[in-house]
Amino acid sequence: MNSERIFYPAVFTYEAGKEIAVEFPDLGCATSGVNEDDAFLSARELLGCVIFGLEQDGEAIPKPSRLSDIRTESNERAVLVDVYMPAVRLAHENKSVSRTVTIPSWLNARALAENINFSQALQEILCRKLGVLTE
Repeated sequence: MNSERIFYPAVFTYEAGKEIAVEFPDLGCATSGVNEDDAFLSARELLGCVIFGLEQDGEAIPKPSRLSDIRTESNERAVLVDVYMPAVRLAHENKSVSRTVTIPSWLNARALAENINFSQALQEILCRKLGVLTE
């Protein structure tokens, strides 16, 4: 796919007392939401994750069906969900992860006294050791 904004049809299924189920027939994946807004946002996030995963794995991205070709039951609605892939890719590249580190208590005390930002310091050192330019 050449477009940076990707559209896929999703089927929203409504059942009393349950979350709204959302299925992407072309992608074989599903999610849900407590209301329509939540279901749509969950669908958009899932769509981005699935397309990103296919890109990362070098797999073919299935051609989306036309919305008008999606058949639904009386408690279902076909909805076109979109995702802007540059934003998804950027979010995956810059995602922070939490790490637990152990340092001597005297070093911790000195660093706290100097108001050193532990996360920033660790990132700077790792980038320097790995030869990664940060600016």
